Amino acid sequence: TLQRNLDVPVWGWADPGESVTVTFAGQEKSTVADSNGKWMLRLEPMAASSEGRSLGIKGNNELSLDNVLVGDVWICSGQSNMEWNLKGAMNPDQEIAAADHPMIRMFDVPGHTTAPIAKEDVPGGEWKVCSPATVAGFSAVGYYFGREIHQESGVPIGLIGTNWGGTRIEPWTPPVGFRSVPELADLSRRVDAFDPSVAAGKETWEAHLDAIEAWTVEAREALASGRAMGQVPAAPGPRGGGDPTAIYNAMVAGLAPYGVRGAIWYQGESNGGEGMEYFHKMQALIGGWRQVWNQGDFPLFFYFVQLADFRQPTDDPKGGDGWARIREAQRRALTIPHTGMAVITDIGNANDIHPRNKQDVGKRLARWALRDAVGQDIVVSGPLYKEMKVEGSNVRVHFDHVGSGLMVGDKNGLEPTAQVKTLEVARFAIAGEDKVWHWAQARIDGDTVLVSSPEVPAPVAVRYAYSMNPEGSNLYNKEGLPASPFRSDDW
Repeated sequence: TLQRNLDVPVWGWADPGESVTVTFAGQEKSTVADSNGKWMLRLEPMAASSEGRSLGIKGNNELSLDNVLVGDVWICSGQSNMEWNLKGAMNPDQEIAAADHPMIRMFDVPGHTTAPIAKEDVPGGEWKVCSPATVAGFSAVGYYFGREIHQESGVPIGLIGTNWGGTRIEPWTPPVGFRSVPELADLSRRVDAFDPSVAAGKETWEAHLDAIEAWTVEAREALASGRAMGQVPAAPGPRGGGDPTAIYNAMVAGLAPYGVRGAIWYQGESNGGEGMEYFHKMQALIGGWRQVWNQGDFPLFFYFVQLADFRQPTDDPKGGDGWARIREAQRRALTIPHTGMAVITDIGNANDIHPRNKQDVGKRLARWALRDAVGQDIVVSGPLYKEMKVEGSNVRVHFDHVGSGLMVGDKNGLEPTAQVKTLEVARFAIAGEDKVWHWAQARIDGDTVLVSSPEVPAPVAVRYAYSMNPEGSNLYNKEGLPASPFRSDDW
């Protein structure tokens, strides 16, 4: 699938100076390979098309890529909850059997690989037409996201899976991303020390080459005299999957500048002990990918999943345990332009870090794409904290994304969220100047929630669902989307 409405990059490798011509959909573009044999050209923007057409590439030899569609292309990245495939998710037999969607195409970057510097290509993979025979091993969240967009819009969808269970955010981030965030200066310096595109890294690699040359001389002498050769000097740069840029270098860099509409991201568990520093790392990841893709006025949308409820709930109104702080950092990442967030604290599993309901995750992510990339007038999120105002002994909480109204809801499996008029809003807590938290009574009042506690006559701060497992949190909008956990304070 090629990206619609974009100057589509097409590139490859040939002999230095070789002339290359690309033909597709009535267009013919030509270029010449550079001194390294690399060539790239751009096709003019095209409307979405479900007609499978051939893309021809002619130089000294000739290639033809058949059955190529034009639509929206999305990268599906993150750790195990993004990598989790259909056959391991909820209702696998039924979902796989129904996955006959020839207008959805899937490409999986194979393996779990790292590299010390950015590679020009990914380690293999092929485009596959979505069918019961091909879909079982693909990302469940990615598939359900793409299926929802396609079924709601009719636009052909391309999905590029590049994911790795158990990974942190740092190895997925390009060097330029770290450089753009002042709060990550230490990480940036660490990365620059082995990035050959900047002075510090070039110096490191030159020293390494000197060491290799010296070793080669000694090794040849040792070999000639029958002595044991010394250890080959280790290359600089990341060596493992947890090191900054290591996975980006191998599994992302080679995808750019393939034309894409955006990315979906489900990660955070491996950075789960962090707070606002994760927000800065999200800035680096998103900003870095956008600079690498360099799509100009064609924004690379970036939608991510806020971490689900997990572990046993506690009765402490203060909260702040476990993933509470990283969820707050994820909520703050919505301040980055052209982003969106799926809240899933109502569909997790206390005993399983891999909740099987990936259908709702994909659908909630897709709402953002249906608004931003397709142009539908749709409510994209559940209520998001906007501000609080003290009214005597009460706190009035205002929200964005109220939709058609607030409600108390109950989410059961794959069923739509049901409104429950007999229950009060739960999991709100308030505190006064003493910073001591108390569970509060909360009721919906129009498009706001009014919160109070007899133990806090002069409230100054409010929290909602601010814990590792906010079991019982039940504030939704009437579109059935849950409110994000939040805190108004920075204590």
